[in-house]
Amino acid sequence: MAGCFITFEGVEGSGKTTQIRLAGEFLRDRGLPVVMTQEPGGTPLGQRIREILLNRGDFDISGEAEVFLFAAARAQHTETLIRPALEKGQVVLCDRFSDATIAYQAYGRGLSLESVREVCRMAAGGLSPRLTLLFDLPVEKGLERAFRRIAGRREGEREDRFERERLDFHRRIREGYLAIARGEPGRVKVLDASKDIEATRAEVRLILSSFLGV
Repeated sequence: MAGCFITFEGVEGSGKTTQIRLAGEFLRDRGLPVVMTQEPGGTPLGQRIREILLNRGDFDISGEAEVFLFAAARAQHTETLIRPALEKGQVVLCDRFSDATIAYQAYGRGLSLESVREVCRMAAGGLSPRLTLLFDLPVEKGLERAFRRIAGRREGEREDRFERERLDFHRRIREGYLAIARGEPGRVKVLDASKDIEATRAEVRLILSSFLGV
């Protein structure tokens, strides 16, 4: 049995992390073998890189450096967790993957789209998700949600380096995600993430049920 690779993407505060947890529970209740993971993360190396990338420090990280740090985490993640799970016939649900790097570093940071895509291709070893759920909403609303979440965390656990960027940065990211969706409508399904959790969960279940035949 071949596995299935599904990714969850979206701007800050889109609710994708909540929805991936609910989706995992839904699929497991229907007897499917599910692995849930995230980027950057998923492996010890990826988690260390996550700490560097998502927490504000006393040093700057250039857009180019971001790309290669994300790529290093993804290469390890793909090789040691995602591909082995797929080979076992498992459904892998991943919170962010290559689309995030394209949206954030190419569109958001203004790096060469072609170059970022090539780095992503190499890091993932050519692996692409079969289905991507893109949770879309106005960035102002997403950031409002994100900062409410961050406020409830301790200082060292806030992971707010990207949230603190200028509003136009986040708008370019959203534009990038929507451009990806327009280019691959068969793979990327856009959901209105401004709805409440239950309404969005129902839509996610409908898409996954149809796609996986459960």
